[in-house]
Amino acid sequence: MPYRLNTTAPPTRAAVLVASVLTVDALFHLYWATGETWPAAGEGSLSRAVLGTDVPFTPPVLLPLVALLLTAAALVVAHSRRPGHPLLRLGTLAVAAGLSLRALAGIYWLFAKETGTAFHWLNLVLYTPLCALLAWAALRVVWWKDAARAR
Repeated sequence: MPYRLNTTAPPTRAAVLVASVLTVDALFHLYWATGETWPAAGEGSLSRAVLGTDVPFTPPVLLPLVALLLTAAALVVAHSRRPGHPLLRLGTLAVAAGLSLRALAGIYWLFAKETGTAFHWLNLVLYTPLCALLAWAALRVVWWKDAARAR
């Protein structure tokens, strides 16, 4: 018997998955805002591995990103608990759209960026698939109320 997605059950796992990964990402960026560069040897190699280009990993750049990631995580969890709230739905849709755009950009970068770099391989095996999975999970949170109503 093929697996069927249960659209009537609340999307708690999907929301927790999205929120957990976004929170871990925020914590990495918060750590890097302190000036640390682990797991890279320095700021330049960290920037090239994470972004594929040289960008400063400084608090003015990283702290707004930390706030955005934590806000996105909170929106998805809040929407999973209050699916009827239009502002939470819109916020979760924005999170899904942002993750979808990152996944699409990652597909483009697989062909446009130099192969053999740390970024190329991290983008291929981690960043792009993870963003695609999280975009689907965020959409699962958004669609749950509509699927439950249709039954």
